[in-house]
Order: sequence, then structure tokens, then C-alpha cells
Amino acid sequence: MVFPSTDRLNPTCTATDPKMTWIQKLREFVRSQPDVFRFLVLGFGGYIVWHLAYETYLKPATLLDEYITENLVVVTEGAIEVLGYAPSAVYQEAEDGFRSHVGIHGEQGVRVGPSCDGVVLFALFAIFILAFPGRWRRKMWYIPAGIATIHAANILRIISLLMIQLYFGDEALKFNHDYTFTVFVYGIIFALWYGYAVGDGVGLKRSHSPTA
Repeated sequence: MVFPSTDRLNPTCTATDPKMTWIQKLREFVRSQPDVFRFLVLGFGGYIVWHLAYETYLKPATLLDEYITENLVVVTEGAIEVLGYAPSAVYQEAEDGFRSHVGIHGEQGVRVGPSCDGVVLFALFAIFILAFPGRWRRKMWYIPAGIATIHAANILRIISLLMIQLYFGDEALKFNHDYTFTVFVYGIIFALWYGYAVGDGVGLKRSHSPTA
């Protein structure tokens, strides 16, 4: 009589534990690519800390968004005047006294809300630079310069949207707000990230283990 193999009756003798395989793969990843692992941990961890701090304290308890929004409105109006257009006569103030509406005379204009003032983008940009390997001296000037560039790009975005509203109407304004200038602003952020990553010759490197 032929009896079946005991290995077949007891699959645990031959099957690999999926949990152990996952842990082993993670350990191998950390060992082979420590810079990448460090970047991911610091990046995701930094974003979580920022999000909690922003939602629980900075947004409800400070005027950070309001000050940046007011600056966007004032600078945009100044640029419109330089270009030869009259700013909208509509002067809206929130209860805290800060302005959020900007437009060209004769048009409805736009409202600059907290989601459009660029604060979250400043944080994402800074977290990436802080988490990425590199010299701290370079980080200390690159982060403010990058934030200033993003802020200037946002001003250019608002001016362009007002011009689109003036010459092409509200439908074109909505389309370009949702798509064109979203790609434009994020493209600038990615260009700044790329410039930092390659500009100093520092990158996410694998560890070079000796081979047999």
C-alpha cells in the first residue's frame, strides 16, 4: 500500500509564511536602500505632523492663511494696475478685516480661498527638501527661495486667470483654474524639487555591500 507524503498532508512544512516574507523584504529594502527608506519615513512622517499642526492649530488659531491671501490680493492688484487695467471696485473684507477678493473692473473677479493661497504647497515643498539628503546650509537658502518662487507663480496664476475671465469668460476661467494652472504650479514645484535633487550631486543612493 502506498501512503501519501506527510509533506503534502502538512502544508505548513513547505509553505512560506507570508508575514515573514514581507518582513524579510522590508529588512532587505532598508539594508540595500537606506537613503530611500529614510526619505520615505521623513517625508510621510513630516507631512502627517504638518497636517495635524495645520488643521488643529495653524489654521484655526493663527492668521497665516489670511496674511498670505491679503498679500496675494494686494500684489495682484498692483500688477494689474501696472499692466494698465483698473482693479475691481468691489472691496470685500472678512470679519477679521482681511481681503480675499480681487478682480478687474467690470468683471466678477475671483476669491482667493485657503485652498488656493499656497500654504499647503509651501509645506509640501519644504518637507521634501528637508527629507532629501543634502547639505543643511543649502537647504536653509533653497527652501525660502523655493517658497518665494511658488508664491510668485501663484500671483502669476491669479493674474492670468483674471485676464482669461476678462477676455474669454467664466467658463474658460473655470477650466484653466481646475486644469491648466494646476499643472503649471505643480510643474514648477517638481522643477524645484528636481533642481535640488540634481544640483548638488546628492541623491538617494543604494548602499554598496561587498560581493562574494
